[in-house]
Amino acid sequence: MLRISQLKLPVTHTEEDLKKKIVHTLMCRTEAVQSYEIIKQSLDARKKPELFYVYTVDVKADNEKQLLKMLTRKKRAGNVQLHEAMPYVFPAGGNEKLKSRPVVVGCGPAGLFCAYFLAEYGYQPVLLEQGAPVEERQKDVEEFWKTGVLKPDSNVQFGEGGAGTFSDGKLNTLVKDKFGRNRFVLETFVEHGAPEEILYENKPHIGTDLLRNVVAGIREEIRSLGGDVRFEAKVTDFVIQDGKLTGLIINDKEEIKTEAAILAPGHSARDTFKVLSDRDLEMNPKAFAIGLRVEHPREMIDHSQYGKGADQYDLPAASYKLTYHANNGRSVYSFCMCPGGFVVNASSEPERLTVNGMSNHDRAAKNSNSAIIASVTPEDFDGNDALAGVRFQQKWEEKAFSEGKGRIPVQTLKDFREGKITESFGDITPNTKGLTSFGNLRNCLPESVSEAISEGMQYFDTKIKGFNREDTILCGIEARTSSPLRIERDQGFESNIKGIYPCGEGAGFAGGITSAAMDGIKVAQALVTV
Repeated sequence: MLRISQLKLPVTHTEEDLKKKIVHTLMCRTEAVQSYEIIKQSLDARKKPELFYVYTVDVKADNEKQLLKMLTRKKRAGNVQLHEAMPYVFPAGGNEKLKSRPVVVGCGPAGLFCAYFLAEYGYQPVLLEQGAPVEERQKDVEEFWKTGVLKPDSNVQFGEGGAGTFSDGKLNTLVKDKFGRNRFVLETFVEHGAPEEILYENKPHIGTDLLRNVVAGIREEIRSLGGDVRFEAKVTDFVIQDGKLTGLIINDKEEIKTEAAILAPGHSARDTFKVLSDRDLEMNPKAFAIGLRVEHPREMIDHSQYGKGADQYDLPAASYKLTYHANNGRSVYSFCMCPGGFVVNASSEPERLTVNGMSNHDRAAKNSNSAIIASVTPEDFDGNDALAGVRFQQKWEEKAFSEGKGRIPVQTLKDFREGKITESFGDITPNTKGLTSFGNLRNCLPESVSEAISEGMQYFDTKIKGFNREDTILCGIEARTSSPLRIERDQGFESNIKGIYPCGEGAGFAGGITSAAMDGIKVAQALVTV
């Protein structure tokens, strides 16, 4: 087939316009184009208010090699090349068979895709999740947002689908994978109910409202393939003999015998991290970031990114990506931007509070929000043991809980800079899932982080007009940007304890839904190809 890149069309174009553009680019007859598939679609707003969609398409056409030769001869082949589709192919299984069923710990994207892969190979994995199935989890989360009553094992962090289930559902990743695992993950989501456009959008997202059903669909397929999915099954200890795993203790009473446990606990599995540390699993603290959620009117962000005339077009809610290097040396950047979304109480422990961002598929809420965070390193932590970063998170989450009296503490940017508690909002009001209370967010962050964020907000106004406006809403704190530690593994994905395979974001090897799912596949592949 032929791959054409950099096909630019006005945002108002029709499907017929795209077909005509393909024919024109190839300099061929209309009937010579047999079919085409959109591989990538991105929005170009560099010349706003003129807006364009830019496409990469794969085209099946008559006499493709002759077409390319003709285009080359006429010096028109710059954006056209022969392309062979390379779908992800399940590798051949190895010769060594596992003596027992593999156990996958954690039902986030890493664990879910690891179990799915193992089930496809006939290994009948056991998938353990300490929280509830997504249907029950949704009810628990909504009750928490309404009343503040937290269920420690069924919340925004824990339960089927992992932390990403109650998020924007972003699927973009910076991970390069020549084997096609990225595409395979997206195709699997589509097969289980995700919208087809995630296969080609430059910044694909599912949205929390759709993602829940997708997750449930993958779970049922694992079961149909012979896998066992168990909920409210918390791994409370690991049975280790002579440096090898022999079993897992569930809920302090049941033992499951296994020689292979894939650890995909998510970045908030602090109890599990403590148990593993006590069992001398090799792990080390790592850098992450901490900060606040900022809220602006969605319309303001849209106008800034698209131009004020963009209202007349049917465009997705606008996103942004911002970075700044503060005078005190901290890197400040936007993270997990949620166009037309909500700030959510994402707490998972009593008397500790953290927030996250969440969007439905339509991204139609009144505000757009993003985490504005600053980097922290092990040098900022109290101690240098593996759990030092965990204690750092807990310290500031406790301060946030106290500052908001159990609710999300909120503050205007003006008052944040002045270090005083807000008494009333300006034109912007919070759009949250979870109760809020006025508080001084400077009490909830290291002073150097607060200063870096304050500096960064001022700089970001040069990129997005109004970003630094005084009535900008700040919600705090965002403390779970990534895992505060890394569980070490070798080239075979195995830890220093034989039979334990660290995996996904919680183990420190991924960042986001898609990269975690891809890591789950890689670990599963390592097991079945031995």
